[in-house]
Amino acid sequence: MPDPTAQTFESALQKLEGIVKRLEKGDISLEQSLKLFEEGIGLSHGLRKQLNEAESRVEILMKSGDDHVPKPFDLDQDRG
Repeated sequence: MPDPTAQTFESALQKLEGIVKRLEKGDISLEQSLKLFEEGIGLSHGLRKQLNEAESRVEILMKSGDDHVPKPFDLDQDRG
């Protein structure tokens, strides 16, 4: 199985969405469902890792002056 972290975030997310749709449709065998579920879990872990790394990078970029105290990224701030 390919390393999910080696894919771009967008392609991994798209693949995970496709897996979810196939599983929700419910027209595949139990064995196929288990294989897809396992692949989906791997993709999910890889996506979470990429998000955590991006969050860390954002916090580093938002350090204030010489304090070196990271400011958490606030998603609600941009929703105005």
